[in-house]
Amino acid sequence: MLEASCHCGAVRLVVQEAPEFLVDCNCSICRRNAALWAFYDLSTVQQSGHPENTVAYVWGERSIRTLHCKTCGCTTHWEALDSARSTRVGLNARNFEPAVLQGIRVRRFDGADTWAYID
Repeated sequence: MLEASCHCGAVRLVVQEAPEFLVDCNCSICRRNAALWAFYDLSTVQQSGHPENTVAYVWGERSIRTLHCKTCGCTTHWEALDSARSTRVGLNARNFEPAVLQGIRVRRFDGADTWAYID
């Protein structure tokens, strides 16, 4: 079991296994948040502190909401606005302990232009 949490601990996300790979996206929001994404099906993520301790930011094509802790401001995860169309969620892997991420491949994604992996 792996746990990710914001700095103050108000938001916690628990998954059963490490992701196959991580995604470093260069879109305008991801690069500003310095996020490193791990993707999971929403049904496999245990959440505590969400939604009561999070605020959402929605932008661009309005397909996802990026969630932040209300107290410490850490970007914790994103989720689809329309859960009927997508059950994928992105956890900000920088909220895991660093040892959890050792050896996991990081893929570069061009979310700013081509919307394709560039690694």
